[in-house]
Amino acid sequence: MFADYPGVETMSAGLNNDAEVQLGVDDVLWADIIFVMEQTHKKKLKKSFKEHLKSQRVICLGIPDNFDYMDDELVRIFKSSVPQFLT
Repeated sequence: MFADYPGVETMSAGLNNDAEVQLGVDDVLWADIIFVMEQTHKKKLKKSFKEHLKSQRVICLGIPDNFDYMDDELVRIFKSSVPQFLT
């Protein structure tokens, strides 16, 4: 949903084993900023990839992970909270 922002390349991946696209080491190394929805995601990210997290900013948006994929309300929340970090 942010792929049209100038100078921004995006991807989406999950931390759980059942994620459609699982986050991998190459993804972490590629990223400048990693957004997570909840503090539990941030802890899991740091535990799973601690040796690969160097200069990446990890930003927790404080959004409960109880939305369906691309739920209208979730999209609205992302669009109101993420852009401040992309400028």
